[in-house]
Amino acid sequence: MQSDKPRILFMGTPQFAVPILLALLEHQYPVAGVVTQPDRPVGRKRMLTPPPIKVAALAHGLAVFQPERIRRSESLEVIAKWQPEMIVTVAYGQILPPDLLASVPLQALNVHASLLPKYRGAAPIQWALMNGERETGITLMTMVKELDAGPMWASVAVPMHPDMTYGELHDELSHQGATLLINTLPRILRGELIAQPQDEASATYAPMLARADEQVDFAQSSYEVYNHIRAFSPAPGVFTYLNDKLFKIMRAQALHDWRGSAYPGEIVGADQEGLLIACQQGAIRALEVQLEGKKVQPAGEFVRGLRSIAGLRCFKR
Repeated sequence: MQSDKPRILFMGTPQFAVPILLALLEHQYPVAGVVTQPDRPVGRKRMLTPPPIKVAALAHGLAVFQPERIRRSESLEVIAKWQPEMIVTVAYGQILPPDLLASVPLQALNVHASLLPKYRGAAPIQWALMNGERETGITLMTMVKELDAGPMWASVAVPMHPDMTYGELHDELSHQGATLLINTLPRILRGELIAQPQDEASATYAPMLARADEQVDFAQSSYEVYNHIRAFSPAPGVFTYLNDKLFKIMRAQALHDWRGSAYPGEIVGADQEGLLIACQQGAIRALEVQLEGKKVQPAGEFVRGLRSIAGLRCFKR
């Protein structure tokens, strides 16, 4: 290990954080330990599953700590024993207490998946997609008590093409975040950069997503419906109700020029390509779907099991 590189406390939870942790290790930054969320039940069988960052950390022989509440004094005592000099957080999932931020002699940095001050909060990628943004990015900032409001060291813009899904944008931003951190960290340590304050007047928020945010409303335009679908694609998918059954749409195609006459949500076509669903304006073609109680399947396969599309309509409850 190189002595001029600080001991880093890494804090993160989802897959998004993994490339960033691996980049620190690849560039020989000493990671004092990794703090992540506790293992949680996942899937229909509710199997206790470790966070992706825990799996990566253990694979590289790193110490892992999973406190239920980071603010508790016993949690801070465990971290203090690691003697970190710097904190790097990436989608950790809890707000850090001021005592922890102040405990390191160097910076407490956060890699955030938006161009701050836009989309502060827990779900910046999904909200940028739902809002039809054509550009987002990554910001490296210093953490403060207020949510994602600290001064910014560097950022990089990432274009969003109109068909980009959450999965595609998630992976691109994760790798861009790793590159930004590795390129910027030496300059911070050498004192070559001055962090710039955020413009509070331009701040917008991306709050944590609730189950209700996954429900799609076909009484909107095809642009709004399609943006909603791709914000939750490939998983967990948006949901609606196909007559009386829960119906999820995992992938779709936009048909903004469709000019047929139908009620919003009405199934107006079905073939081997998928289900054509009318919107308030335009339509979408569902390409991959899941009916309540069934597995995810190509929409063409779902269509083959239908007797008729007469009277089929997607509803919002």
